[in-house]
Amino acid sequence: MNRRLCRFWILALASILPLQSAMAWGPHGKITATPLACPTLDEAIGRVWIVSESLQPRSAPRDEETPRSGREKPPQSQSAGFHDVACEGSYPHHLQGICVGDQAIFWSFTTMLVKTGIDGKLLKKIPVANHHGDPCLQGGKLYVAVNLGKFNDPQGNADSWVYVYNAGDLSFEARHPVQEVFHGAGGIGFQDGRFFVVGGLPMGIEENYVYEYDPGFRFVKKHVVKSGHTLLGIQTATFALGRWWFGCYGTPQVLLVTDAEFRLLGRYEFDCSMGIVGLPDGRFLVAGGRCEKDKGCTGSARLAVPDEKSGLRFVADE
Repeated sequence: MNRRLCRFWILALASILPLQSAMAWGPHGKITATPLACPTLDEAIGRVWIVSESLQPRSAPRDEETPRSGREKPPQSQSAGFHDVACEGSYPHHLQGICVGDQAIFWSFTTMLVKTGIDGKLLKKIPVANHHGDPCLQGGKLYVAVNLGKFNDPQGNADSWVYVYNAGDLSFEARHPVQEVFHGAGGIGFQDGRFFVVGGLPMGIEENYVYEYDPGFRFVKKHVVKSGHTLLGIQTATFALGRWWFGCYGTPQVLLVTDAEFRLLGRYEFDCSMGIVGLPDGRFLVAGGRCEKDKGCTGSARLAVPDEKSGLRFVADE
């Protein structure tokens, strides 16, 4: 058979199969990028096939699908861009907590609210009342636990509020009283349509408290966490991976992990007392900071993942 007729049959076969990702199937199962030459009609029909990529047998995974060092490839999500980061600038008071948006990190420095990109570059900052604590982001608004009275006072002389800001420009929108937070509001989280506020704890009390509010900040319930005493109560809170993660002061600092009903699952020596937030891919950003005389206070955040022994552990920035 002449080569012109051979090409005719190859093209005819190709016309009835997908060509967008087609490849040629040779006589010994070898896949090549171009159709094979054939001296006879038998070879044109019986030994050369145009095969859709979806029908080709697979041997080894392609490079981009091969796990590195035996680990699963990190899932791609909106949190894939987050990495270890330092917040630009220095501030009069220390870091109280963080939360994140798609392309932003919000930092609460007690008397200053700061918004940066995920690279830590400053986008906006505003002065705020003393003291603003741990924030959370929900529905395009920034909610911050605020105490205007005596924090950690055994007699309950706190003055607890939740302040609300527009996440875009940090403009003030509203404030809601949460006076049930007896020893002073210090942190806030969101789960299943409700807000949960945490705060101070005087010496001698061997359990912590979480105060639940509906979306309009009407008080719903006071939850008890059988945690033992933690210095000044709970400072930071986030709900992630079906659990609550609470950061507490102390020497050493303490991480409390509970289930969704606030039953204690673990108490660990891990410092997330200056900020913790869960990312959609299962990792966390954990904040830290330092203050230097005449220089002010700075903040940073590192990636972490759950760990059976330590609650969380820091990971390499990938």
